Amino acid sequence: MIWEILKVGDRAEEGKGYCNLGITFRHLGDFKQAIEYHTQHLSIAKEVGDRAGEGKAYCNLGITFTHLGDFKQAIEYHTQDLSIAKEVGDRAGEGKAYCNLGNAFDDLGDFKQAIEYHTHPLNIAQEVGDRAEEGKGYCNLGITFRHLGDFKQAIEYHTQHLSIAKEVGDRAGEGKAYCNLGITFRHLGDFKQAIEYHTQDLSIAKEVGDRAGEGKAYCNLGNAFDDLGDFKQAIEYHTQYLSIAKEVGDRAGEGKAYCNLGITFTHLGDFKQAIEYHTQDLGIAKEVGDRAGEGKAYCNLGVAYKCLGKFEKAIEYYKQHLSIAKEVGDKAGEGKAHGNLGDYYYHTGELENALHCDERHLIISKITEDPIGQGTASFRLGRVHESSGSLCKALNYYRLSVKHFDGTRRLLQSADAWKISFRDTKQFAYTALWTRLLKNGDVDEALYAAEQGRAQALADVLKMQYGVDEEGASVVTMKTVIKSLSSQTVFTALKGNTISFWLLRESGEINFRQKEIETGSADSLMRSTLEQIRAGTVVRCENRSLDRQCSEFSHSREAVEENVQSLSISLNSLQHLYDVLISPIADLLQCDDLVFVPDGPFCLAPYSALSDSVRIRTIPSLTALKVIAGATDDFNSKSEALLVGDPCLKEITWGTGEPMFEQLPCAKKEVEMIGELLQTSPLTGKHATKGEVLKRMKSVALIHIAAHGDEYFGDIVLAPNHERTSQKPEEEDYMLTMNDVYAVRLQAKLVVLSCCHSGQGEVKSEGVVGIARAFLSAGARSVLVSLWAIDDVATLMFMKCFYQHLADRKSASLALHHAMKSLREKKEFSALKYWAPFVLIGDDVTFEFGQRDHAEHFP
Repeated sequence: MIWEILKVGDRAEEGKGYCNLGITFRHLGDFKQAIEYHTQHLSIAKEVGDRAGEGKAYCNLGITFTHLGDFKQAIEYHTQDLSIAKEVGDRAGEGKAYCNLGNAFDDLGDFKQAIEYHTHPLNIAQEVGDRAEEGKGYCNLGITFRHLGDFKQAIEYHTQHLSIAKEVGDRAGEGKAYCNLGITFRHLGDFKQAIEYHTQDLSIAKEVGDRAGEGKAYCNLGNAFDDLGDFKQAIEYHTQYLSIAKEVGDRAGEGKAYCNLGITFTHLGDFKQAIEYHTQDLGIAKEVGDRAGEGKAYCNLGVAYKCLGKFEKAIEYYKQHLSIAKEVGDKAGEGKAHGNLGDYYYHTGELENALHCDERHLIISKITEDPIGQGTASFRLGRVHESSGSLCKALNYYRLSVKHFDGTRRLLQSADAWKISFRDTKQFAYTALWTRLLKNGDVDEALYAAEQGRAQALADVLKMQYGVDEEGASVVTMKTVIKSLSSQTVFTALKGNTISFWLLRESGEINFRQKEIETGSADSLMRSTLEQIRAGTVVRCENRSLDRQCSEFSHSREAVEENVQSLSISLNSLQHLYDVLISPIADLLQCDDLVFVPDGPFCLAPYSALSDSVRIRTIPSLTALKVIAGATDDFNSKSEALLVGDPCLKEITWGTGEPMFEQLPCAKKEVEMIGELLQTSPLTGKHATKGEVLKRMKSVALIHIAAHGDEYFGDIVLAPNHERTSQKPEEEDYMLTMNDVYAVRLQAKLVVLSCCHSGQGEVKSEGVVGIARAFLSAGARSVLVSLWAIDDVATLMFMKCFYQHLADRKSASLALHHAMKSLREKKEFSALKYWAPFVLIGDDVTFEFGQRDHAEHFP
């Protein structure tokens, strides 16, 4: 077509032809050729006096130079485009020019200027009623706020973009919104949610036949799985992206795929393969003239060579990355390059060079208003000063690092899941602060720093639930927290193989001890303990077969003998945990009641089983304990109970029609027994639906659920809701999840989750993130859970004894202590796996069930 236009001599159409060719070559990743064509278009537009065409040529040149990483040149071209759009009165073109300028300043790291420019096209789109362009405006603002580290605002903008895209039927825009939401959630560390969004983006790309978009979706999925540590899956997705990039002729995309594969192989420890991929990426970047991409390739090569121990090569590549970042005006890239150089110099012991580079990284992060960059640079400056012996400066920088990360975290406001993920990725800063304070001998302040970084999101939720004034709560001192304690409390913090213990008393006295794990690690100690007692998440469910009569509480003689033989082995296993977790502070204990604030893998230790003489319960943080214990008497309900047992699960089947779950006859007997005591009718069978449970749990004082539990997060299987017309229930119809519980405001004093694995979840700096934490967040003062799979018959026996003592007005911790002892003394249930999994989390509550003789209810 272009050649026919050339023959007839139509210069204006010839210019348009060059324009289209330039756009096509840009999409192919051939930026040099694209610039040639756009320059020819510009020349012709000037020649024929086509001001609008001239502006369009400047626009395309600017976009292409942005791809090349030459942001300064891009800004010059977009400024000329903006000037022409204003001159000819093209409001839509003006908005587009502002948008492109915003993108260029965003790439430069000047986020304040970027937001200013992106706000203009949004206003123009709203002014002229262009909903599609309005959506794009929200998209661009979301990307900039993500780069700023304001993830909450970014998600709000991308959600608005998604809503508008759906409204106007823009499937491609909808896919892009899902893509950006996925990237943002990945930055937050919520990889599960990120994968869901990228999967939706992939589905839309396939639906509309967008092969390039499909490739990008595979790219993002690969990045998310790489972050998750599932490198095999990541490689599969990056390989699919590479294949599509080659298919559509996208050389720049092909380079990006090689880049991502190189990063994944670096994580796998295959540095030679990583270098091969990054070398291919570098070659393509040079070929298409992508200077910014070339710089990133040098950065990645430097990381790989550093990991190989080839430091001279690494420093050479880091310096090339820095040089290019300066050349193209990439301030964010320049900051990252200084950060990498500083990290390199720190690990090679060149502390003066490290100090200079880290200071530059901090300065640039301030210029670009990057709080996460400032937090990271401050942390690195802290460790350099610590290694140099400037301990006061080190401490100040560690505090500054924590301050920046806390500032970013506060932007997330009430977004609990985001706070958890973000905080977990920044644990290194809090750890550096409290360990430095300990080395300085500031034991009390170290406790405050460690507590400051513990279960922050839970504390925020609890303050809202219990009506604690946020401003006043922020200035509460550690002494105030300690004096509010009603029991002796042990706060622990884990660093490597060293456990630090702070034993606190309500008098304000603090005793400090440390213990070194002599063999293995905390992870290996917990793993071996659970293996030896034949418990853990690897056990999906104990034998709950329906042919076993619940009225017969004796096992076979062989089973009893096996239990007796294994008891000594199990107790020896617990002794190892006792030696590490209790023995270091045993001589300091002054009463038989103890609250433990655990850390790391020890969050899943069976604390209640560790001592015959001391009743132990746990809490994720001291602040959480203070808020719960300080609640007013009228916060929790004083009457009524919700008892749920043995929900009907026959409708929940596999694809073959086989039931997924067995019924739990002893679970039904369990809640009927409790119901008899409390004169409350339990929900069982078909009546124990998810919807009914959620409706009733809001206002009761006691919640008891005896059902199947998920082995990963403790989610509970209930009878399906019947609102759907489909024959087979969906998981959301019957699975009581963390999010379901979060959405309910509870008044319960005690929640008993008589379910397998109800104490399980992801172990983070937040503590154990699972169903138990959800109940605490929703307002429960105390939660009784099991750490692993529990036996149907044994649990019925356990709960009989537990409620007998609870009805006798004993506290929950004392009732738990007696119930465990009762089960342990029965030969058929003496094996530790039957009686040791139960843990009490939260306050030590009591009940007044009324004056009555309980003997008839507990034979």
